[in-house]
Amino acid sequence: MASPATSRLRLSAIRERLESARGRHYWRSLEEIAETPELQDLLSREFPEGASEWTDSFDRREFLKLMGASFALAGLAGCTGQPSDTIVPYVRAPEEVIPGKPLFFATAMTLGGYATGLLAESHMGRPTKVEGNPQHPASLGATDVFAQASVLTLYDPDRSQVIVRAGQIGSWSAFLAEVRLALDGERARQGSGIRILTETVTSPTLASQLQALLAAFPQAKWHQHEPAGRDNVRLGARLAFGEFVETHYRLDKADVILALDSDFLTMGPGGLRYAHDFAERRKILGHDARMNRLYAVESSPTGSGTMADHRLALRASEIEGFTREIARGLGIPPLAAESASSGPHAKWIAAVVRDLAEHRGASLVVAGDGQPPAVHALAHAMNHTLGNVGTSVIHTDPVEGNPMDQTASLGELVRDMDAGRVNALFILGGNPVFTAPADLRLADRMSKVGLRVHLGLYEDETSTLCHWHIPEAHYLESWSDARAYDGTVSILQPLIAPLYGGKSAHELVAALMGAPDRSGYDILREVWQARSQAKNFELFWRTALHDGLVAGTALPPKPVTVKAGAWGSGPGTGDRGPGTGDR
Repeated sequence: MASPATSRLRLSAIRERLESARGRHYWRSLEEIAETPELQDLLSREFPEGASEWTDSFDRREFLKLMGASFALAGLAGCTGQPSDTIVPYVRAPEEVIPGKPLFFATAMTLGGYATGLLAESHMGRPTKVEGNPQHPASLGATDVFAQASVLTLYDPDRSQVIVRAGQIGSWSAFLAEVRLALDGERARQGSGIRILTETVTSPTLASQLQALLAAFPQAKWHQHEPAGRDNVRLGARLAFGEFVETHYRLDKADVILALDSDFLTMGPGGLRYAHDFAERRKILGHDARMNRLYAVESSPTGSGTMADHRLALRASEIEGFTREIARGLGIPPLAAESASSGPHAKWIAAVVRDLAEHRGASLVVAGDGQPPAVHALAHAMNHTLGNVGTSVIHTDPVEGNPMDQTASLGELVRDMDAGRVNALFILGGNPVFTAPADLRLADRMSKVGLRVHLGLYEDETSTLCHWHIPEAHYLESWSDARAYDGTVSILQPLIAPLYGGKSAHELVAALMGAPDRSGYDILREVWQARSQAKNFELFWRTALHDGLVAGTALPPKPVTVKAGAWGSGPGTGDRGPGTGDR
């Protein structure tokens, strides 16, 4: 319905005005273009009529009196909460710091022990974002969701903020005194009652520290436990080669890929690099370019499976039998002597075998971490039979500082605690009480240990059962080093001082060795000063910090020989290794 003002408008007059106008003229309503008196009056008043008038007997003078008193009282209350410390103004900023302009520092983040090179963005001394380091072989400028979320962990208000002793706030000096007393009591027994539990360690510096601690206490033991561990990968290599061997892949050299329940493009130590190399082979550039081809056999949908040219869904329990059929088709003894498959996937298997055989030296078989050791051993055997070793498959010495069957190692620790042979347990990182297999009953058996110490980012199930909990420094707050999937050493440097006074694993181990005042920087620098062969160590050190990695530290290829028939003659025969715990 039109307003009274609109109803009095003469459209013919408005039309005449528009025809006589020159140039562009913008308007929002007919009233505006007609310039009606009602509209002009409305625009001339900033506030509605009567807004400046009081509706009761409360006058302006009394209002100002009451409000002035309220402001004075509020200011007085605020002054009582001011800190007594003298505030130092930020008068002279560092030369390289420009407000609003970020700085970037090379560092690395570990996941499952393996390093991924990063560039951390810093605003006025505060880390705000991470991206991949283009020079790092494990990332080539890319990151995953874990790296992106790691900045949130740095500022997480739920992080552990104080040293805790039996549920109460403790101190570093009191912790050192109690630990020193316990270690002095172990010297006569050569540390037979000392146990150290860590996650997977690839840090050369931390590994050397722990080895030095074990040298000082020869009867002490170092155990490792990773929640989503790679025990099957390790045991598969030992089954195939008789020793622990690290294996990584060159997907840029592979024309045909068979993934056996493996999400290699999104998971694992080399996932970012594998995704990059796989995508590069999917680009058709030039007349001679050829796309790779991916066969995925998996028990549940994965990111790698969605990229597959041919995907076959199988139960997880059927993967080993399927793998044996592929190996038999490729002529791997003693499987080659078995009868040909006539199952429902016989044609699929025959097509895969034919494609792999036609691309010898340029193919690849990848087994998933969750598959049993026999599947990994068969994958190694197939890669060797196909001539892929040295081109698309590279074997090296282990990347880990102390490779072991972690499930068996944790089982050994549990048995020692149950037997009363553990007097002091030091847990460096992780939450094993929550992540360890339930049948080990780790929480129950920890109560038999006289001194329990936990270093962690959070107060969790493990810290609750420990006498001492030490806040752990975030990787963006601490100095360290770690190896990537190919062995390349990455340097971790802090971008900010520890927000809650946390300690790194290096500093805690140094305290156990009687040097509690040594900083992570001094420890790291000393180790690399001893390892470096450079004539100018300062130049070497600054270059490593600038690049985020130590050039030339990738592990060289290692010649290995497959043990014939090591995978047994039927499913489920893969060696799990001794000492898997109480079953």
